[in-house]
Amino acid sequence: MAAMTKVQLEDLRAALERGAPQFGPRLARLAAERGLAVTKKDDGSTKPIPITATPMVIDASELSRRQRLAALLASAGLKMSRAVLGGLRREVVFNGLSPLEQTLAEATFRTVDTLVTTRVDFFVGDTVNALELNATIPAMQAYSDIAADTFLEVVGHHLGATALQLASWQQRNGSNSRALFDALLAGYRKFRPGRTPNRIALLSRRNDAQLTEQRALCAKFNAFGIPSEVVHPDQLSGEDRVTANGHDFDLVYRHLFVRRLEETDLVGAEYVKALLAEPNGTRAVVLNPPASQVEVKAVFGLLSEAVDDPALRAAAGLSEEEVEAIRSSVPWTRLFRGDARLKEALNNPDRYVLKRSWDYGGRAVFVGKTRNEPSFGDRVKAAYGEALDWQGVCERAIRDEVGGGFVVQRLVEIAPERHLICSADAQSWADLYVDFSTYASVGLPEGPAQPAWGGVCRGSISHIVNIVGGGGVLPLLTSEVAAELWKLVGATRV
Repeated sequence: MAAMTKVQLEDLRAALERGAPQFGPRLARLAAERGLAVTKKDDGSTKPIPITATPMVIDASELSRRQRLAALLASAGLKMSRAVLGGLRREVVFNGLSPLEQTLAEATFRTVDTLVTTRVDFFVGDTVNALELNATIPAMQAYSDIAADTFLEVVGHHLGATALQLASWQQRNGSNSRALFDALLAGYRKFRPGRTPNRIALLSRRNDAQLTEQRALCAKFNAFGIPSEVVHPDQLSGEDRVTANGHDFDLVYRHLFVRRLEETDLVGAEYVKALLAEPNGTRAVVLNPPASQVEVKAVFGLLSEAVDDPALRAAAGLSEEEVEAIRSSVPWTRLFRGDARLKEALNNPDRYVLKRSWDYGGRAVFVGKTRNEPSFGDRVKAAYGEALDWQGVCERAIRDEVGGGFVVQRLVEIAPERHLICSADAQSWADLYVDFSTYASVGLPEGPAQPAWGGVCRGSISHIVNIVGGGGVLPLLTSEVAAELWKLVGATRV
């Protein structure tokens, strides 16, 4: 159908705002019960992830366009990482990896050509801007489904929808959990032709921050017909097969950062190290295989640089379509090295962001424009143990070699959006910076049964959007489904 008009969207939003005091508490409680929560490492207790009563709405055609962008950027990132570790500016990526990551990358990077799930994080302003690529454990497939499905169910009931309507909306809105399941099966069959896995292990550490999401994924996979369960390194054994809790697993979905295996108190780490060293070996197929080198932000910087350097893009083997995707969506990003880069960043703090090349969770990301805000100072102290102004941060970052140093990226300007956040007790308005993340697969066999990936939207009061760091999830609806909700509102303006 045609895209929803601005007036229709405003009508829908107004109705949701009016109804939120009635449906908001149930929305928050039910989403948390279904797994929209963060698990605390120390005691395993959970904290609900905020969910909004104000969804994000996107046309199917635009979602498809962003999904294609994400697929091209992920493919280009895999190619660039392989070229770099193969000798093209090798130290830029290799030196930033941990010792175990280096060992596994050296053993597998030449043969890794399949990433069943990746995620590109975008900021959407006047254009769609890709901030970074996630290829190690690009999570939130279940979180996104929980948020959207629960929103449709609770709001639909509030508006008088029938059970048949609710089921239809949820089906047509799509499922990233289903896409992940389909991608895992396609990846498995690539390495075990003609076969289907008998049992899937979702491998994570105990009390992983996203444990409730992993359990939700396993529940979905079980419903889709493949027995699945969350397992931890200390539960694994088996010489010629992977065994845990009395079951054999022939497909292992890895939700575990490689560097976690270097922690001295992680029981079972040695077994997992051996398993990851042969991701498609005799014991089990491991998806995604170790791929830290793909997610390193220096690779993203080299993709940006390749737009202006024909020799670099040729060395990486980038296609014309990949180069055009980079040109159209990746903001200027470079390695933060040299006097010229330092001078430019010092003189123009409002224009740039510094990011540690290999890190996760947004811990070492410094947005120049926020240099006078408390959150900036908190991040600086967490990274360097002392208070530093923008000049001090730049001067430290350009000498800092941890994680391969830093990249500098042009700031993508977006305005905070007003959203209504729901909790079990109340609703509150907040101005949120919202990102739009899109999933994609790389290297799966071509054919009609490609995973039907979608996206997920996160919101935060900070420029740096991160769920574990306190962000929330916004239900993402296609305009087709949102229009059905609007019809129930009984809007008369068109």
